[in-house]
Amino acid sequence: MGYELIKKDGRARRGRLTTVHGVIETPVFMNVGTAGAIKGAVSVTDLKEIETQVMLCNTYHLHVRTGDRTIRELGGLHRFTGWDRPILTDSGGFQVFSLKTLRKIREEGVTFQSHIDGRRIFMGPEESIQIQSNLGSTIAMALDECPSAKADRNYVTESVKRTERWLLRCKEELERLNALPDTVNPEQLLFGINQGAVFEDIRIDNAKRIRELDLPGYAVGGLAVGESHEEMYHILDVTVPELPSDRPVYLMGVGTPENIVEAVYRGVDFFDCVYPSRNARHGQVYTHKGKLNLKNAKFIKDDSPIEEGCGCPACRHHSRAYIRHLLMAGEMLGLRLSVMHNLYFYNHLMQEIREAVEEGRYEDFRRDFLSGYHIRPETDLTLA
Repeated sequence: MGYELIKKDGRARRGRLTTVHGVIETPVFMNVGTAGAIKGAVSVTDLKEIETQVMLCNTYHLHVRTGDRTIRELGGLHRFTGWDRPILTDSGGFQVFSLKTLRKIREEGVTFQSHIDGRRIFMGPEESIQIQSNLGSTIAMALDECPSAKADRNYVTESVKRTERWLLRCKEELERLNALPDTVNPEQLLFGINQGAVFEDIRIDNAKRIRELDLPGYAVGGLAVGESHEEMYHILDVTVPELPSDRPVYLMGVGTPENIVEAVYRGVDFFDCVYPSRNARHGQVYTHKGKLNLKNAKFIKDDSPIEEGCGCPACRHHSRAYIRHLLMAGEMLGLRLSVMHNLYFYNHLMQEIREAVEEGRYEDFRRDFLSGYHIRPETDLTLA
């Protein structure tokens, strides 16, 4: 098992991560199934039909409902969901950021107030890894704090130091659990997370320290949380080169199609975001020319598919007019078809990206895509 770099085109990378649950062709978009399912009534057989490689599930949410110990007793998350391909579980770290009114951070870990029933929950690095081990995911994420992009420098400095200490504890705990005879997935991989808000020196120093741990992969966290796109791209410009070149790089929680195309240009391999499924449930669907709102009246009599040439189930069988009708009538099928289209669009976009990198034409692909998407490319990088 491990990461194989197949081709580089500038900083863009075409790779392959072999895991105990199958091969992940990169760059890859991970479809977000927070509670073990994609919102929009999309089944695991649907996910295979729309060419999903990885499902991402949420450690915190599965812990508070139905419970990781129950899922362990039922054979782990793969058996529980029926998904036999790779699963990445996050650590609960983003909830430290998003549930800030319901938590308290200290060196030992984080105390949450459950958003479901109000009960107090403690999660430190060991607890986060124990939960993920019970779930048996393919890739586990280290527990981190995700400081706001607007946090002051002193706070970010101390936060990053604590996240580094937590990473060491996560690594030690996963090594212990993987060595036990009754572990659900003894081949579980651990990715560490780079933090530092928009302070490039903190980001670079943190990347240099965590790369010494020789982990199977590394993530860049704490972006798309209030900073501008220009700030995000700059942080990637200075941070990604400091992470190991022979390991996959995961940009957490990002993002839009144009964000993905730009981040691949800067050396990123893994992505996840709720946008495709969340926007679809509001009638917003993606095409290579931009985003459409199917609830607009102009689609009432539009007999064309969401996007000509798209191979998703919605576009193969239904028109914009029909899907709009379903959405306006409150029919679940409208949500389901919209979600399946958007996830297929993202999955197929990643296939186009992989092909462009393999063929050495990613610069042209990037320009053509962003031009057609009505997005102006950022200033070219000076690539080493």
